[in-house]
Amino acid sequence: MQHAIAVILSAAPTPTPTPSTVDPDIVTPGVVGFVVTAVIAIAVILLVWDMMRRIRRGRVRADIQEELDAEEQAARAMEATEVDDESIDPADDDTRGDAPGR
Repeated sequence: MQHAIAVILSAAPTPTPTPSTVDPDIVTPGVVGFVVTAVIAIAVILLVWDMMRRIRRGRVRADIQEELDAEEQAARAMEATEVDDESIDPADDDTRGDAPGR
């Protein structure tokens, strides 16, 4: 089988490229192509810069919101402990656990 494939491939003529002259003004982008590429590159750079600024601003806002939430939770915890401290009667001996019969 491999011998048959080798015979078929060797019998096929190998194409040879024909040399041709190409006008360089037709295949190069020229000044217009350079200007268009430069404008697109500058636009991409400005868009990335703006995106990074917006991401950074969002992170700062999230950090500030986390700090405010933590302060609010700490304030609630302090209020809860103050209410619990006021509800305890220091004259009541049963709350300390040294009452007789226990």
